[in-house]
This record gives sequence, C-alpha cells and structure tokens, in this order.
Amino acid sequence: MSLATIQPYPGSYLMPSIEHATVGDAMHPGILSCDRDATSTEVARMMATHHVHCVAVMGLDQAPLSADHRREPRVWGIISDFDLIGAGISTGPEQTAAGLARHAAIIVEPSTPIHAAAELMLTHRAGHLVVVDPGTQRPTGILSTLDIAGILAWGEG
Repeated sequence: MSLATIQPYPGSYLMPSIEHATVGDAMHPGILSCDRDATSTEVARMMATHHVHCVAVMGLDQAPLSADHRREPRVWGIISDFDLIGAGISTGPEQTAAGLARHAAIIVEPSTPIHAAAELMLTHRAGHLVVVDPGTQRPTGILSTLDIAGILAWGEG
C-alpha cells in the first residue's frame, strides 16, 4: 500500500500577509441561511448539498426597523457541522435550527484585520464569523478558520 502525497497548491500571489490582511481579503462572499424553525434534517441537507460547514440562522427578534418600518431579518445564530453532528447522534426528538445554534453569531466587518478576527474566533471558540456590510449590517459573507489558514499558507508581504 502506498500513501498518496499531498500536491502543493500554488495559492494566490495576490493574498496579503497575516499582518496586512483584512476579513474582506479572505472571506467567502454570500451566506447560506435558514429560518429558526428549520429542522435538523433540512439544515443537514443544506450543508450537504452546498458542501458548507455552517448555516446562519436568521430571525426577526431584536432587528431594528428599516426606513419603511419593517423589521429586516438578522443573523441570530450559527449552526456548525459539529452542532449538527451532535443533534444527529442524539436520541431525542428532531431539533429546530434555533435549538441547534449553540453559538450566537459573531459579527465582523470586511475591514476588520484578520489578526483581530482570529483572536475573536479563539476567544469564543468559533469556527465561523459572519461578515456584515458596515452601512446596512446585512450579512455579506462568512469567514472560517480555513480562510485564515489560507492567509497563513499563501499570504505574502
């Protein structure tokens, strides 16, 4: 039996170093979300279909009123792949997304330095941060620990 060798990935010559990188340099644009009443099966199907490790749970509670006096949904929490696995092996009734989201969403802006975002992840033991537009506070993307690994691996001064 032979072991497969890991092929080097060339990375991107445009990636800044960790000292100069911001969340906007590394984040994945777009966000996959569900309502608070989505079932664990629905969340699992979303993750599997889109090959992602987290889903944002959206809700209207505590959301500010918009200019036209409507409440806009805000990211209420994050369901990680580990949260989903824990629910999947439990013998109790199927949980909703609100019950699965073990962590409140931690919000950062694209201009946040990567170093500060990494410190937030470590402090809160979170693998994902929600990136929001600074003007509207609407989610625009996700920053994961793997995104930071990419900066560490391929970042150049």
